[in-house]
Amino acid sequence: MPSAPAARCLSEQRPPWPRLRCWGLAALVLTTGALGFWAMLGVTSGLAWGFKAVLMTLFVLTFTWVALAFWSALCGFILCLTRRDPLTLAPNEGVPETLAATPFCRTALIMPIFQEPPEATLAGLEASCRSLLAQPAGNHTSIAERFEVFVLSDTQDKHAATREAAHVAALQRRLKGQLSLHYRRRPNNHGRKAGNIADFCRRWGRRYDYFVVLDADSIMGGATLLRLVRRMQHQPEVGLIQSVPIPVGQVTLFGRLVQFASALYSPMLAAGQSFWQGDTANYWGHNAIVRTRAFMASSGLPTLPGKPPLGGELLSHDFVEAALMRRHGWKVLLDTQVSVATAQSEIAQSFEAMPSNLLDFAKRDRRWLQGNLQHLRLLNGAGLHPLSRWHFFFGAFAYLASPVWLALLVCTSVLIAYVAMTDAAALYATPLSLGLLGTTLAMLIAPKLMGLALALRQAPNAFGGRARLIVSALLEIGFAALLAPLMMAWHSLFILAILRGRAIEWHTQPRSERSLSWREAWRHTRGVTLAGGGWMLVLGIFSPTALTWFAPVWLGLIASLPLVKATSSVRLGEWFARRQLLATPYLPQPRFQKHGQGGVPVLDAYARHLKAAHARPQPPACSPRTPPPEQPGEMPIQSFVRFTRPAQRTPASPLKEPY
Repeated sequence: MPSAPAARCLSEQRPPWPRLRCWGLAALVLTTGALGFWAMLGVTSGLAWGFKAVLMTLFVLTFTWVALAFWSALCGFILCLTRRDPLTLAPNEGVPETLAATPFCRTALIMPIFQEPPEATLAGLEASCRSLLAQPAGNHTSIAERFEVFVLSDTQDKHAATREAAHVAALQRRLKGQLSLHYRRRPNNHGRKAGNIADFCRRWGRRYDYFVVLDADSIMGGATLLRLVRRMQHQPEVGLIQSVPIPVGQVTLFGRLVQFASALYSPMLAAGQSFWQGDTANYWGHNAIVRTRAFMASSGLPTLPGKPPLGGELLSHDFVEAALMRRHGWKVLLDTQVSVATAQSEIAQSFEAMPSNLLDFAKRDRRWLQGNLQHLRLLNGAGLHPLSRWHFFFGAFAYLASPVWLALLVCTSVLIAYVAMTDAAALYATPLSLGLLGTTLAMLIAPKLMGLALALRQAPNAFGGRARLIVSALLEIGFAALLAPLMMAWHSLFILAILRGRAIEWHTQPRSERSLSWREAWRHTRGVTLAGGGWMLVLGIFSPTALTWFAPVWLGLIASLPLVKATSSVRLGEWFARRQLLATPYLPQPRFQKHGQGGVPVLDAYARHLKAAHARPQPPACSPRTPPPEQPGEMPIQSFVRFTRPAQRTPASPLKEPY
């Protein structure tokens, strides 16, 4: 392990050329957008200026958004291919690290929950705790002295709370003498998850140097947790490090598709983001380590003026908390240790669950969309870093891009109908228009092909072998192309509902497998299906050529019912699993187990704990042990209207994190 001077050198490393990276990416994106604008100008040269202006605006917004995703992914591809750290650009060796030879610190693992199924929730927490206990701590201290665990309940239903408390008490007994596990239940859930965490900080925050936020479906390996703590110790100017959680645990076809896509593309995309974000990364609300005193001093959330959906409590609080910490001078980093080459390594074990079907996935998106649109009101917030403002805009436009794309399709269809009897063929079949369409499609699919190329080069066996990997990637690309129009339509409807003032309640997220009935699937897709069929007929009447070009879009809309139904199927998911298609490095692969390649230990432990939890009888009603003594601390509410930059901080010594 590095000595104290070496640790200081580590803390003093700065990303080279941070401004050049941002400006370079901006130049590439804007240049690409300008070329697209010029090409589209030639394609629409014969149109009336009013219609042309609308069409050009919609196209440039869409094309530039695609260009941003392409160039960011290309940065990540080059970094992962050369195995370079996105921040320092130094070789990324991926060496596991422990807390040995580091100063004493205390870290809390906190899990905010709200009426979650206790068996699955605590099985994941127990797997993380036991993985942590299996790690060497060093410095003549034990893991129990350095770490404590909090289950922070906002459960309001009394029966559910009694059942939850009994399961926590049983876990406390199983961990007795090994790791301290505490339980606190609030009588209300004011502020939702953000208020839950703020309550913990005000009551116990001063006891701990850092805290790691876990969602109810989070699972993190012990080596990963220790590495994050060590990074915080040796980089005292860092306030938050966000890991890259990979979805696991679902067995439906939709779940396997998303898990495969995340395992294949997320490491590369995260590396690209980290490259240009530098020390102003974002926070996703879980699987992240936070410097407690920095968070308490800077991240007390205000309430937005006005009524929901765009006023009231901040729903997507994580983006805002990261921006507030950066405003106070603390760095926010994205941990990109995970890659397709180190996927099964202990240093890259950060996992989460996800919805098992498209309907539950869309409902979760509906909540995130409302929260992200609130961020548009914060773009002119006082004292914010420019990249923090960009994160706010980026998060909102990720959803606003859907109605922009829909409007572009509508305008194009109107144009086809209008000029069908005159010069439609000349307008749509020119080499320039075909080249522009081909370029757009190439930039859309290129990030997926880059991720495939990385996996083929670095870790094909982790995905079932080269042949299965290629087939799985083609399947994922095909399904993604068909599902994109449906998500576009749903997002557009969600935004329309928000503009009409319809807010949504933030309920517990469905996490277990749930196959949908035909009736439920039809209830949520009938409007989209009928609209897609009508659009197909219009295109077929006025322009058979355009009907062919737009086939992936209208086909995805018309086929939304069987797509939603089929992708929710557990049987189809198991059928693909038996053929080792859509395999990921995080699932056991019998074909390769004889070569020493199996599942990830912490996930195997989670499966064992979950099976045991369902097998054993319901624990008797029992109150968990009393939480530790409180050390009250302040967490002042921040303002976006005015901000006085604090005096230059003296960074804490990398050898100690004092209060």
